[in-house]
Amino acid sequence: MKIVSVVDVPSSPNPHHVDARKCYDTEHGVAVVITLQPGEALKKHITPVDVFFYVLEGRGIVEIGDEKREVTKDMLVESPAKIPHRWMNESSGVFRVLVVKIPRPTSETKLL
Repeated sequence: MKIVSVVDVPSSPNPHHVDARKCYDTEHGVAVVITLQPGEALKKHITPVDVFFYVLEGRGIVEIGDEKREVTKDMLVESPAKIPHRWMNESSGVFRVLVVKIPRPTSETKLL
């Protein structure tokens, strides 16, 4: 058994300049915990594989393709491969999301 304490995983440098901690990374999939402080947002981007997001804490805005919705704790969001998407924290509190990519991407995410 392997147990990972996410708070002990260092934040990885990323083009969005936000707190992103890769807590699971195998040949089969990748999981990252992203924390957005008030006013922070991810840049719009495209991933080469399907992704699902699980909101761990707070309230934020998810934009996938032409749709934009507010989401809160304990909501799961599906994002198909190759569709532009991004996350925004327009609230006054911390917004934390678990990002799961399956299968593990073999090419890089593309910023728009």
